[in-house]
Amino acid sequence: MNLRAVLAEALGTFVLVAMGSMAIVSATGLGQGSGGVIILLVAPFGFGLGLLVAITLFGQVSGGHFNPAVTLGALLDGRVDVVNAIGYVIAQAIGAVAASLSIRILVSPDLVDATRNVPGVSDGQAFAVEAILTTIFVAVILTVTKKQPSLAPLVIGLTLAAIHFAAIPITGASVNPARALGPAIVAGKYASLWVYLTAPFVGSLLGWAMYRFFTPNEDEFEAEYDDEDELEAEIDDLPAR
Repeated sequence: MNLRAVLAEALGTFVLVAMGSMAIVSATGLGQGSGGVIILLVAPFGFGLGLLVAITLFGQVSGGHFNPAVTLGALLDGRVDVVNAIGYVIAQAIGAVAASLSIRILVSPDLVDATRNVPGVSDGQAFAVEAILTTIFVAVILTVTKKQPSLAPLVIGLTLAAIHFAAIPITGASVNPARALGPAIVAGKYASLWVYLTAPFVGSLLGWAMYRFFTPNEDEFEAEYDDEDELEAEIDDLPAR
């Protein structure tokens, strides 16, 4: 197990959940009587930019998952082995709990509850929304990190922000079991938590399948023509038209 990478996952998840939660806490104080409009405007940037910061700090060390659903997608795609994947998930849970504890200690125990994911619809509807959005999220991550890694921090951060804009009033916009687990444990409230601990993994499976469907032969092509000269020779041998 790569302990340095596991530690990076714990710290990166802490940064993501702490910054996103602080954005919610700040918006809650600023937006009293605003009907949640301020939260809808502020929280997406808190989580999206928080993820961008975490990836920038720790992405080169661990791959920048900070989310058990993303780790599952990476495992399915062969980008991380089983032992490290298990270590990543444990670290992510610890980082998320630590972030929520910091809110409790530094700000207020009561405000931790405001950072929990709470469905605005039925649990079944919330499950479907979380699964669909995680499908999109994981597919984007697998695609951009493979094809345009230099753009990955920005694209992934903006995708998470867009997910929050879309789903905060519906599910609280988790797409991350660790992010949902941390506030629930610290607040001691577990209603509907099962949705956020299961739906993202379903979405991860679907997101990986989507990614593989649209890039079915890329790895095989690269392996077949690993040598550039061999590729040029194959082209030269093609019949003229």
